[in-house]
Amino acid sequence: MKILLLILGFFSFPALVFSADTTNIPLARQVFHDRIVKEQIRADRADGHQDGVIRVGSNSDINLLVTDAIFRRINVLRNDIEENKDLKTNNDKVRYLRYLEFLIRDFINAWRGHSLPPSMAPSLLDCFTDVFYAQMNGESMLPYIEKAPYEVGKIVVNLFRDNEGYQESRLTLFKKFATLYPGEILSNIGPYAEEDFADSLVIVAFNNSPSQLYSYSQSRATKQGQLISRSKDSRIQTVVQLARQPRALFYFPFLDDLINGRKTIEEISKVAGTDDSSYDSIGYFRLLVKTEIEYYGRLIRKDTPIAMFGANGLVDMLQRKAIQHFVTPINDLHEMPNNIRFQALNPLNAQELYYMMVLGENDIYTSSYKYSFDRMMQVMGPNPHGDSLLISLNFDKFKKFIKLAAGYNRLDVFLKTMAPQNSEKLMQAFVLNLEKTGSLEDAVDVADSYGSITDPALLKSMLTNVEWNLDRCKKQNDERGMKIYGLLKTILLSSDPANNIDLSKEIGIPPIYTVDNSYLTDDSGRIIEQVFFYGDKDGIMSYNSYLTSFPASDWTITDKKLWIEIKSKKGKPVWIYANKPLDNNEGKDAEAQDQLRAYMDEQGLVPSIIIHRGHSYHLQATINQLSESNKIIMLGSCGGYQNLKTILDYAPEAHIISTKQTGAMNVNKPIIDLLDNTLREGKDIDWRKMWAGLNNQFMKAPKQIRETFEDYIPPQKNLGALFIKAYQKDGSEGE
Repeated sequence: MKILLLILGFFSFPALVFSADTTNIPLARQVFHDRIVKEQIRADRADGHQDGVIRVGSNSDINLLVTDAIFRRINVLRNDIEENKDLKTNNDKVRYLRYLEFLIRDFINAWRGHSLPPSMAPSLLDCFTDVFYAQMNGESMLPYIEKAPYEVGKIVVNLFRDNEGYQESRLTLFKKFATLYPGEILSNIGPYAEEDFADSLVIVAFNNSPSQLYSYSQSRATKQGQLISRSKDSRIQTVVQLARQPRALFYFPFLDDLINGRKTIEEISKVAGTDDSSYDSIGYFRLLVKTEIEYYGRLIRKDTPIAMFGANGLVDMLQRKAIQHFVTPINDLHEMPNNIRFQALNPLNAQELYYMMVLGENDIYTSSYKYSFDRMMQVMGPNPHGDSLLISLNFDKFKKFIKLAAGYNRLDVFLKTMAPQNSEKLMQAFVLNLEKTGSLEDAVDVADSYGSITDPALLKSMLTNVEWNLDRCKKQNDERGMKIYGLLKTILLSSDPANNIDLSKEIGIPPIYTVDNSYLTDDSGRIIEQVFFYGDKDGIMSYNSYLTSFPASDWTITDKKLWIEIKSKKGKPVWIYANKPLDNNEGKDAEAQDQLRAYMDEQGLVPSIIIHRGHSYHLQATINQLSESNKIIMLGSCGGYQNLKTILDYAPEAHIISTKQTGAMNVNKPIIDLLDNTLREGKDIDWRKMWAGLNNQFMKAPKQIRETFEDYIPPQKNLGALFIKAYQKDGSEGE
């Protein structure tokens, strides 16, 4: 029997040239070679097609390099194991063959778990190959781990645990890990607590999240607690002292003021209380808002206060209290009269309502936002001045405020409270300097805002501002600015059909208005769809409603204990897999999803369609399971820029259906039914026609359902997502 280094020939893939060497394989080791080939095939079909090409994105050059790494380069190593005279025994050769098997397995797992960008496969093979031969020669792998990226080094070090440089390599990896993930230093530093670098990493952890350091400082008997206690940093010692204070986390947002004597524990305790019965929720929120305004004023002067950011820092606590005390109550009372529903907002002033809306962006219902906005305008007095409000806030989060106001059709109301020259300056500032931020979030907000605005004059003004900034960046030869504003201009113009702009042609992204039926099929001609359910009360109701979408004349439903399998009887083979909404508190729904995923992997079932059916707080669990093979993704609220960007990092070609608020069962169901039946009938998806039909259907629905549907955003209208796709289409800037 032979190792054929032309193994890809089985998949009819002529673009790569492989060596034609062959080597005899003893029968005793054939099974280990077969295992390697099995893992290679798993990697090949991870994109939904077993065709000899591992597609990890839209860049064909990167796809070729990844394919070459997993097939040809692995096969070269297999060949060398059999021919290498330094591996004298059968056991020696088997051990090195197992290294190869485990390498591909760990690559696939890291790819799916999003802990390794699959485009790094060539780097992974570079490092692995170096260590592979160092291991044969009895040499330390440390030099190769020191120069490898953390994600690569982590996989390789775990494979070669018997290498003489294993312990030193682990230390090197942890230092790299600490640099990349400062928020996870304390949870992982235990084994390294006695190392020379440990004290300095405690300070890094403190700068990232003083509140997390507080939590660990309470456990004085642990290695982390002892490490924190011995720190000589005065700020850390202040945290240690605060740890003895009742409800200490309530004090952390004000840590900078406590250290510098601008606030006292006694002053904060008047509103924080010693327990829930003595807690003044309004007073505490008001103190947070006042401090946020002060701190943001310092921030724009390049003076970043301690504990302003990070878990339980000022911004985080302000957001959590805004949602806990105001957004959630008024959402939950959505069926009550306004005088009861919005009672919680009565004590708030305009600044406090502003922060409540902006920080509650991903949770607030449409009706809750509109009332809150109107209430903010009311408490500003009979002649409100929006510019005065923003000045009093140091313009903190004003771009997010404008985006929200545009999305809920309130921007024109707000702008009319200003003199025309001031409103124009505000909108100019909204679009200005997008190239100077650390992320694409502000640019995405501009795109999303434009997609929500209906006032022709305001649309023209925004487009003019984008064009002015594009010219500015051209004069400054600012490549990033030219790219951002150039893409924005094209995308904004494309939103008007009269401009007849083909985004696929202009900026090289896949078609946005249509999805070909064949584009969604796998090698067997099937369309695979996976639906994620979660086991809370609403999830169970949603699941039961979902089952009514499949009449026995058109579909068969098979119970698989932890999930259901739904297959079309007529037309195109559409196979749907949905986990059961088992007890969420005990993690049974997560277990069902895990087992379903393993089953689908074993059967070669790669979903091109993903549907999330659950509250927004379950969304991250679904996002974590997305992959490049997903071409249509239906969510509830996508949860803002970070989630949207992550979704497109994981599934760069996805058409995304989302909503401004949490998805509603009586809106989700008609959309999903129409999608599934269109595909079952073998038709292509045309989002414009599909949405027009849905709009006609919901026009006849009760007012609340109709308004809920209006908050859903079809893929072609999701301008922020289109901008991210276009910006990242060449694999640049993983911001």
